[in-house]
Amino acid sequence: MFEKIESNEILDRLPAHLQQYIKPQNYDDYTPINQAVWRYVMRKNVDYLSKVAHNSYLEGLKQTGISIDSIPNMYGMNRILKEIGWAAVAVDGFIPPAAFMEFQAYNVLVIASDIRQLEHLEYTPAPDIIHEGAGHAPIIANPEYAEYLRRFGEIGCKAISSAHDYEVYEAIRELSILKEAEDTPEEKIKAVEKRVDDLQNADVEPSEMAQIRNLHWWTVEYGLIGTPENPKIYGAGLLSSIGESKSCMTDAVKKIPYSIEAVNQEFDITKPQPQLYVTPDFAHLSLVLEEFANQMALRKGGLEGVQKLIDSKNIGTIELSTGIQVSGNFTKVIDHESKPIYIQTTGQTALSYQQKELVGHGILTHPEGFGSPIGKLKGINLAIEDMSPRDLRAYAIYEGEDVSLEFEGGVKVKGEIITGTRNLHGKIILISFKNCTVTYKDQVLFKPEWGQYDMAVGKEIISAFAGPADHQSFDLITHKPSTTTIKSKKTPEREELESLYQAVRNIRNGENTKFSLSATFDILKKHHKKDWLLPVEIYELAMDNDPKLAEEVKAYLEDLKKRRSEVAHLIDDGIEMNESKLAAT
Repeated sequence: MFEKIESNEILDRLPAHLQQYIKPQNYDDYTPINQAVWRYVMRKNVDYLSKVAHNSYLEGLKQTGISIDSIPNMYGMNRILKEIGWAAVAVDGFIPPAAFMEFQAYNVLVIASDIRQLEHLEYTPAPDIIHEGAGHAPIIANPEYAEYLRRFGEIGCKAISSAHDYEVYEAIRELSILKEAEDTPEEKIKAVEKRVDDLQNADVEPSEMAQIRNLHWWTVEYGLIGTPENPKIYGAGLLSSIGESKSCMTDAVKKIPYSIEAVNQEFDITKPQPQLYVTPDFAHLSLVLEEFANQMALRKGGLEGVQKLIDSKNIGTIELSTGIQVSGNFTKVIDHESKPIYIQTTGQTALSYQQKELVGHGILTHPEGFGSPIGKLKGINLAIEDMSPRDLRAYAIYEGEDVSLEFEGGVKVKGEIITGTRNLHGKIILISFKNCTVTYKDQVLFKPEWGQYDMAVGKEIISAFAGPADHQSFDLITHKPSTTTIKSKKTPEREELESLYQAVRNIRNGENTKFSLSATFDILKKHHKKDWLLPVEIYELAMDNDPKLAEEVKAYLEDLKKRRSEVAHLIDDGIEMNESKLAAT
């Protein structure tokens, strides 16, 4: 996986199920127009954001090695990011939220390596290197914020999703790709937009993942810091959008003090945000995160936690009070007095302790599922896990003994004990039986002919979370996105325009080129009358070396503003940047 990637110790420790999302950046695929888009956005952003962004932003640009003039080579960035304890990897557009957050937990910044089209210069719904590289990377140079990001990933990747969440993710991914692609039929975009709207407006209970994604959006992506009256920008979505970074500072966008209530505020990734949340400082972000984590099944467990796993229809894990962990697809829970008394998985299941699979209890041993009672024995105040060897002998819970155990709630286990497995503290966490029958009322939950019965020991479920306890237990190399990003089309006209952009880039860098500045401008006027960014770049260079050409180019730009009113403000901004630069020299 890392053949074309300059790795470091942070990337080296990534597990295989995360490595499957990584792709080479392929720096040579960036065109001269791509480079010009990066340069325009960065020049504009750095100038404007120096006034309205959190003071970590400009310092972070230097620390993370991000240049204004060229798209960053992210694997070159890794040498610099390593100094602040982070790394970067390239991916193809959106990846599943749980994977995105788990990368953060490993201090790895996920960067969508594609770059927005010139036509979407101000904003794109698709993640791109401007958003990720110029938005996320600089702020992680702030240690307090970086720790918030890592901690968010650590907690967020344990949030339980629903099947509905995955449908929403796939629809948003497809919509972002279609909107960024060239020449997508409008009716196709509208059809997917309707699907996204229908899914987002569906009357479903929001999952933990849906809620924590809201927190992520209103902080990491679109967060403001300071006071509602005098906010500064730190969210990557705002830092990378030359349109929204301006509009968000107006009274048209409502500013709300950041609190746990943000979990209930949905967002539309394809439109500017009508409201934003303002945190007083980065420490407050962590307080709200912990407040939310306290509500998660990760920390509460119980019947509700198991039910969330059943609803998710994905691999999840419960942890019992002894520390034993059961990972698989949970399909059934029996409850009594609002407490789970029996849990059941279907299909491949693994048992673990402290995130390490128990020897002999992987998916080969439990290929068809696993079931176990939970709780105390009926009429005995002392839980099995708290029994000493003498207690166990007294209650005949001992190797070679035929026992009949009745649990509170009514689950009965009858069979011959083969052996028990203890944890590091000496508590029994697993008891294995032969000739075993497990029943609940008139239900038979396990029959002797099914083989050995392994019973997890624990008086309660203390945690429930998404994913397996030990990622080595399951084959998680299954990522097959239903959609992939669409590359720009190559036409003779486009290739000629790219060569003109390259000529101007070479002139700026003092390199040889087959076109002079004036010749480049002449070809542009004749054959590429809609392009506006290249004449802005020509104007910048002409102002330094050829006043007559500069005057001619400016007149051309003024005329172009009339012909293309939709980009007139971008042309004005380009002219202003160039003239401000000249005045400052």
